[in-house]
Amino acid sequence: MSNTHQEENVRPRKLSDFIGQQDLRENLDIFIRAATERERPLDHTLFYGNPGLGKTTLARIMASELGVNMVSTSGPVIERSGDLAAILTNLDRGDILFIDEIHRMPATVEEVLYPAMEDFQIDLVIGSGPGARTVKLDLEPFTLVGATTRLGLLTSPLRDRFGSIFRIEFYSPEELARIVERAATILGVEVAPDGALAIGRRSRGTPRIANRLLRRVRDYALVQGDGRVTKEIAERSLDRLDVDQYGLDNMDRKILMLMVENFNGGPVGLKTIAAACAEEVRTIEDIYEPYLIQCGFLKRTPRGRVATPKAYKHLKLRREDDDQHMLI
Repeated sequence: MSNTHQEENVRPRKLSDFIGQQDLRENLDIFIRAATERERPLDHTLFYGNPGLGKTTLARIMASELGVNMVSTSGPVIERSGDLAAILTNLDRGDILFIDEIHRMPATVEEVLYPAMEDFQIDLVIGSGPGARTVKLDLEPFTLVGATTRLGLLTSPLRDRFGSIFRIEFYSPEELARIVERAATILGVEVAPDGALAIGRRSRGTPRIANRLLRRVRDYALVQGDGRVTKEIAERSLDRLDVDQYGLDNMDRKILMLMVENFNGGPVGLKTIAAACAEEVRTIEDIYEPYLIQCGFLKRTPRGRVATPKAYKHLKLRREDDDQHMLI
């Protein structure tokens, strides 16, 4: 097996191999078994949560467990209703249609999806002008699996048509260590338990990041050690990659430093932070901010974002109000 093929196989293919998200896995297992017993397609399912937590992987696992094909696309790619109609009419019975970033679908396309989800039918307009007519086309029963990082941007009519809605949470360091150990076995890398945990602690609660860091640490272990990933090798490698003990990288620290040094810790608006960091607002809001909030370094207030005392401590900086308190 080639290295490229090995790395593609890091994703689990069975629900029993999926680590973490215990409640979600148990519920999904029941729904899949029930659909198999009834010999009916699974209810439409929506996954939401931060990037890299396993939404696409779960969709692939569902298709594998049900023994059906999965057609994958994303919201921004489906620009016209005809594009969606072409995809839907080519689905076989029970197939899964996976739409990533489903909240970014155009409204006109979304309206075509409503009857397809409820009645497995679509309305096609043939011709134009006074001679135009509508034809109702039957579809094979299918399962729509949607994935989004922004549940609040989904319209209520679309959200309400999903039979199951699952939130995917951040993973614990111990769960990430198990994910690292599993990936290491597939990649043929020897990892000590404390080495896997060291990587897990710095992976921002995200399996995608854990697997990426494992590959980089593997390189350091191969060149600067005997190829075995130990705690010492992992920590030294991640330090050189500027990933600290909380998993914060240069951009995370830049955001916090800008808030502290330029805006006295806040409150400061998200657009101001993005402009100061030369980064897109959506990237700050979707990628960096959730984890900083999860770690307790940042909090949202009605007036804007505020750096917490924990952030000052982590950056080894003093707050002005601490100095004023000492003077009093």
